[in-house]
Amino acid sequence: MTNTQLKPMILSISLLILLLGIWELSIPKQQMATELTEYEMLMGGAQPKAGVPPPSEIFSKAVAELSDPFYDAGPNDKGIGIQIGYSLYRVLSGYGLAALVAIPFGFLIGMSPLMYRALDPYIQVLRPISPLAWMPLALFIIQDSEQSAIFVIFICSIWPMLINTAFGVAGVRKDWINVAKTHELSVWKTAYFVILPAAAPTILTGMRISIGIAWLVIVAAEMLVGGTGIGYYVWNEWNNLDLTSVIFSILVIGVVGMLLDSVFGILQKRVTYQE
Repeated sequence: MTNTQLKPMILSISLLILLLGIWELSIPKQQMATELTEYEMLMGGAQPKAGVPPPSEIFSKAVAELSDPFYDAGPNDKGIGIQIGYSLYRVLSGYGLAALVAIPFGFLIGMSPLMYRALDPYIQVLRPISPLAWMPLALFIIQDSEQSAIFVIFICSIWPMLINTAFGVAGVRKDWINVAKTHELSVWKTAYFVILPAAAPTILTGMRISIGIAWLVIVAAEMLVGGTGIGYYVWNEWNNLDLTSVIFSILVIGVVGMLLDSVFGILQKRVTYQE
């Protein structure tokens, strides 16, 4: 590891330790309630006053959850690994369907100014609509919460990929396309051997943006449809007033999102031409 890589890492870890230390010291010890409310008496005794948990409690929760992430004790009690698995399945299903539609149509729009002018009004109308606004309609038509969540991911993933693919294809140098014509390459061969490699970095940028949006949206979608998934896990723990689990799950969402972004970041570097 070079010195330029080591210094930022040391600074980042130092800041993390400092922030966690301030957080830990700023949280007072939970005090037992001296006067019981009617609700507390019905629940069987005094409960600790609600408050933001310190990092030490969150760390203990993380150790407990990650030591057995795939346990299944019933509909409302599943391990964090199972919940993430459900969310990733929905995200990758909707995302894959969006890629199958967006990339071919992006090529079509980028290679044909006529198609661009014909389809652009529809894209500009549909693109700003919040993905969650489609959820009631999807639930009514599809009548299945699982498939409705996948449809919402499809809708939110398609636009960045479509627009970036069209932009990348339209930006390919005309000289390269003219060379392909002089070699009498077909449209399909020109698209595959000339346009695709040249537009690949821009296409991967759109795919990278889409996967981030998809992971962000699935959390909100699962809070609405319920049942399983990391979004449902967060909402269920909030209903149980377990802030430690809520914060732990928020951190898990962030880590998984970072890993998904890192995968596409690596792919993007590999297809980018380095002079």
